[in-house]
Formats: sequence, structure tokens, C-alpha cells
Amino acid sequence: LGTYNYMGMTFDEDVIAAGKDALDKFGSGTTGSRVLNGTYQGHKECEDALKEFYAMDHAMVFSTGYQANLGIISTIAGKGDYVILDIDSHASIYDGCKMGDAEIVAFRHNDVEALEKRLKRLPAEAGKLVVLEGVYSMLGDVAPLKEMIRVSKENGAMVLVDEAHSMGFIGEHGRGVAEAQGVIDDVDFIIGTFSKSVGTVGGFCVSNHPKFEILRLVCRPYVFTASLPPSVVATAATSIRKLMHGSNKRAHLWENSKTLHKGLRDLGFQLGTQEPQSAIIAVIMPDLEKGAMMWEALLEEGLYVNLARPPATPAGMTLLRCSLCAEHSSEQVIEILGRFERAGKRVGIIG
Repeated sequence: LGTYNYMGMTFDEDVIAAGKDALDKFGSGTTGSRVLNGTYQGHKECEDALKEFYAMDHAMVFSTGYQANLGIISTIAGKGDYVILDIDSHASIYDGCKMGDAEIVAFRHNDVEALEKRLKRLPAEAGKLVVLEGVYSMLGDVAPLKEMIRVSKENGAMVLVDEAHSMGFIGEHGRGVAEAQGVIDDVDFIIGTFSKSVGTVGGFCVSNHPKFEILRLVCRPYVFTASLPPSVVATAATSIRKLMHGSNKRAHLWENSKTLHKGLRDLGFQLGTQEPQSAIIAVIMPDLEKGAMMWEALLEEGLYVNLARPPATPAGMTLLRCSLCAEHSSEQVIEILGRFERAGKRVGIIG
């Protein structure tokens, strides 16, 4: 339960075959930047798959998801601009702000009113970029994007949404929380990663902005790094195209999430959300000591979860972060609950 392989694509036969074929045909790497010799046909095909998946005009593939946030944010928002972000934003978002030298304005987590107050205090003529996440990775909670995007647009801000933990799974077509809440057409830039639902490594940005392509020439984390190996973009493109037809997998993953969430709550565990909102279920521990004991007890039961602690977690929490997969069977989820129950009773977290 520690992997972000939400849609179970890492061992998909077609994905693996595409990677092997590209490795045989094009070798182990490009040894060059995208703006030099590092753009192969596979990179174009991967970007085409993303454009088709999101029904958007433009797509850029980066070597990692971290670089996608770092590059896009730092290029769009520079000195004299403002980036307004959720205080629980991912480190790559904060680092993108710092690299671009924009002024960071943070607001309380998922608080629409706090976002609006921050925006209204800023100079009307200033460049403003609101950065949000569809799903926040520590607690697995979903952002109220519809309300936040409305407030952002009313105050003259562009909007970037990081859908790393929702792409492939949430929304009718798996396009993320923005799609699920009916506001994807109001988002200026969507950032995502290949290291979760897509099942490989890399990052991307998609957009309908008419001047988007200029970013390829001025985005430093895109220009000054080697491009992804041909085998990686081949696996990513194949996976993305299969996710377009992944509605059955998405439905099964939702059932797994609901079953695990209800089961853990019924056992007496404190969870990060009242209802399941994503494939991430956070089990809140009383303190770090108990959290470490519970983590070890689960290992002894043959179950791996991620132990998360400050400063990575919000509000000083210690939690066990469970990440479900569409390849988990219903029977396996029931078995997981049994292991949590035995470990929790042994450690004294539940009665």
C-alpha cells in the first residue's frame, strides 16, 4: 500500500512491450536535451497522447514531475509577480516559486474565503498565478477547485492545477479533479506526472494557452536537462492511451477506496477525511512513537505502508499513508483490513 501505481500500469503487458520495443530500436537514452538532439519521435507521440487524453492543444513532457512544476511555475511567474498557493502545496511548487523569484502568498488549506482575501489584497495590475492541487498527497483530500477557480478568475489570476494524484483515476475520462468538478476548461495549465497512474517516470504540462509553445525555448528545467529515454516515453504513451479506456479500472479503484476507508473507520482508526475522496487514505496516528510502532507491526503482518511525519505532513501529524491500486482485488482489501486490525490491537491504537 505504499506505491502510487494507482491504475496498476507498471506491469501492463502492452506497456512493457512498448518499452522493450523502443529500447531495442532506439537504445537506452537520448543523451541530449529536448531542444538539441533529445527529441525523438517517441517524445512527440507521448505529447500527442497527452493532448488527446486531455483534449487540449499543447503538451510538454519533462524528465520528472518535479521538473514540470519547477519549470512551468518559474517561467510563468517571475520577479514582481505573485504566486498564490495552498499552504500544503508540494515542495516542487514552492521550489518553482523560489526559482522564478515570484512573491509567494500562501492561504489556509482548501479555504476559498482565505484565497479570495489574499487575492483582493494584491495590486490589480500585478501578474498573478494561483497554484492548486487536485488531490493533496498527505491526507488524500480533494480541493474545491470549482469555487477556487471562480474566485481566481474574478480577481484576474491565471490558474495552474497539479493533478499528479488524480490524473488517470478521478473524472469521467480520468483527467482529474478539474474534470470531475466541471471546470477543466477554466484551467490555464495542468501539471501531471508519469510516476503515478501512468506507471513510469516523467512529468508534463498541458494547456490551451495560445503562446504555450514559447515555453519550450525559455523554460530552463526543460532546456537544460537530458530528455527521457525512448523506452520511457514509449511506455508512457502506451499507458496514457490505455487509460483513455480505463473506466472499469477507475470504478474498481473507487470501490477499493470505499471499502478500505469504511473498514478502517469501523475498526476505530482516525482517518484524514470523513469520506473517501481519492486513492489515498491517511490513517492518523496519536504520535510519532505510536506511528512507528504501528508501521513496524504492519511490516510484521506482511503489509507495507508509508510512514509520514513532520515536516512533510500538515499540522504536525504523524500518519500512515495508504495508496490503493486498481489491481488490488476485493479480497485483498479485506485481507488488508484484517492486518490493520491485528497490528492496531497489538500496538494499542484500537481496542
